[in-house]
Amino acid sequence: MLRTRLCENQQETNHNNKSATYKGMSNQLPPQTRISVAYDSDRNSIYALRHEVYAEELHQHPTKHNRMLSDSLDAFNEYIVAKIDGRLVGFVSITPPGFGRYSIDKYLARENVGLSFDEGLYEMRILTVARPHRGARLAAALMYAAGRRAEERGGTRLVAMGRIEVLSIYLKHGFKPLGHRIKAGAVTFELLSASIQQLRATVERRHSFYQKLEKELEWGLPFPFSKPACCFHGGAFFDAIGADFETLERRDSIVNADVLDAWFPPSPTALNTLREHLPWLMRTSPPTQCEGLRRAIARHRGVSEENILPGAGSSDLIYLAFRQWLNRNSRVLVLDPMYGEYVHILEKVIGCQVDRMVLPRRDSYVVDLEELRARAAFGYDLIVLVNPNNPTGQHIAGHKLKAVLSCVPGSTRVWVDEAYIEYVGPNESLERFAAASENTIVCKTMSKVYALSGMRVAYLCASLPQLSDLVPVTPPWAVSLPAQVAAVKALGDSAYYQDRYRETRKLRQQLMEGLRGIGIHEIVPGQANFVMFHLAPDQPSAATVLSEARRRGVFLRDVSPMGCEVGLRALRLTVKDEEANKRILATLESVLSVRSSQLTN
Repeated sequence: MLRTRLCENQQETNHNNKSATYKGMSNQLPPQTRISVAYDSDRNSIYALRHEVYAEELHQHPTKHNRMLSDSLDAFNEYIVAKIDGRLVGFVSITPPGFGRYSIDKYLARENVGLSFDEGLYEMRILTVARPHRGARLAAALMYAAGRRAEERGGTRLVAMGRIEVLSIYLKHGFKPLGHRIKAGAVTFELLSASIQQLRATVERRHSFYQKLEKELEWGLPFPFSKPACCFHGGAFFDAIGADFETLERRDSIVNADVLDAWFPPSPTALNTLREHLPWLMRTSPPTQCEGLRRAIARHRGVSEENILPGAGSSDLIYLAFRQWLNRNSRVLVLDPMYGEYVHILEKVIGCQVDRMVLPRRDSYVVDLEELRARAAFGYDLIVLVNPNNPTGQHIAGHKLKAVLSCVPGSTRVWVDEAYIEYVGPNESLERFAAASENTIVCKTMSKVYALSGMRVAYLCASLPQLSDLVPVTPPWAVSLPAQVAAVKALGDSAYYQDRYRETRKLRQQLMEGLRGIGIHEIVPGQANFVMFHLAPDQPSAATVLSEARRRGVFLRDVSPMGCEVGLRALRLTVKDEEANKRILATLESVLSVRSSQLTN
């Protein structure tokens, strides 16, 4: 239920304002205003402000002796909060699908609402701004954030109940009345709804407003509307740790299984070298063109130095190469599902024509090599493959993939992302094949398999003609000196990493057995350091499980947006150490059992 108490004029804005700092700021947000997902520790402040507004001020609810107001939906609702200098000044709650209950169910029968109560429907409710700050567009910021959060979770539509005195606010933001008015205590509400597309259209139409709103705020949420859309990745766990790095000790209380970082530490040789020389490494400029790193990679991969082009992570190289090679007239073939950054840059940044080779869920997303061979003959400018694929973990054997790529027309570049190939086996990489090929480029990150995600080291391996037009546009000092040193030392410690890869395979198998043990049976067979699975129809949606697990300090990845056949019940989790895996399984079991109990009752 969307319940807002906003001022209609400047006199109300400044009435009872307890902070002289913000007096008269009806058109400007206060300094140090941050919008972010709420922590569990914020709940008491939220419930206190709810009581102040909806019991004491609006008289929608009776007052309580403890001056706290909450309801049964808070068991699975998520809050987005606005804080000024760390102090709560506003919030909005989002009710996800999957639990069978929304606030509007208390007032209207679903068949009379005129909406589809599917797994794309999110309810935005209890939009609240503290009295001293009601003229500073915080309500707009929170409404904006709720739409972004719902879209991020795979939502397609928002439903809300807005107080009739401030109905214009919702209409301005893209909401449309559904023809129902509801009385709750002393307050009358209008039932409203907006699709994600309608919210985006409103942002485009009111671009200057949202652009200004964004600049005035510190955002703790990914990709706000008014920015050019960015590809969403994992990393929501930094909401719990704090992206300002002031409370890094919180990392010990969470499990960051929403990103594919290695569970094991980097090579001891690399760590010891960094510890010994870190002050000098931090203050010293690195080799301009990563000469030593290139030599080390070439030596360990059995190729020439001219076949190697380093970069600051695979995304750095993707953006460098694709924008150099492609334009709006280019045609590109990608797998579906697949790592989302590729489609983002191809469609949203460059504007290419993108064709998808859809991998059927019924076949566990295995790549049909005969279909790939046939599609490759269509004369694309670029074909993008991830092997093993992300999010599925499915791997195409190296000898089979070489046979297909040997038939691709020479005018078609083939980009093979091998971020996880070492987890499969030491002889599966196509790097030597690419070095001798006219049109194949292998992209290798050292993040996932060498436990160097924070260092940002990657490279392309290809023939000199493929790399020659990228070298002039590669900036000097592309990889930091600590990262170059760590990468070189890691490459020289293959025995250590081979042991870790064998352990990872065992941990992955144990994790899959554990998932089956708690009632998760549709598990995609894969060969990387992660597991993708589908929840059953009688289990909650991926978005619901993700939200509930997050409240318990376990962060998983909803992969629903990564493919058209994936559906809304697909999750991916990273293989962690034995203790963290047990916590992941216990959390999932708890979430699923709570849901089962709710259905029974």
